[in-house]
Amino acid sequence: MVRTVLIVDDHPRFRALARALLEDGGYVVIGEAGDGASALEAARGLHPDGVLLDLHLPDMDGFAVAFQLTRGQPHPSVVLTSSDVDGATGSLVRCSGAVRFVPKATLADAAATSLWDPGP
Repeated sequence: MVRTVLIVDDHPRFRALARALLEDGGYVVIGEAGDGASALEAARGLHPDGVLLDLHLPDMDGFAVAFQLTRGQPHPSVVLTSSDVDGATGSLVRCSGAVRFVPKATLADAAATSLWDPGP
């Protein structure tokens, strides 16, 4: 069960919004990162149960970060998010090791239920 979360997004305002939504949903946000390298370092040090991860980061894409986060055991459950959605997203999510993709526009609804439960 996901209780502790690392938020990874290069926009501080989005991280603040995601933090508020997740904390309102009962999650404990234990860290934030603004790029892929910082996310990998934070995850190694903080050992979150879950990672909310943007697809578009300044140094690498979220699929590559998710792939690295989900190798080895134990590893966090990764939920990818983005404002951009295209037809290839579903297959790339599965290949990356993430449990699901949630568009940023629906993040509030997803956080109110259970963000880390596999979606449709």
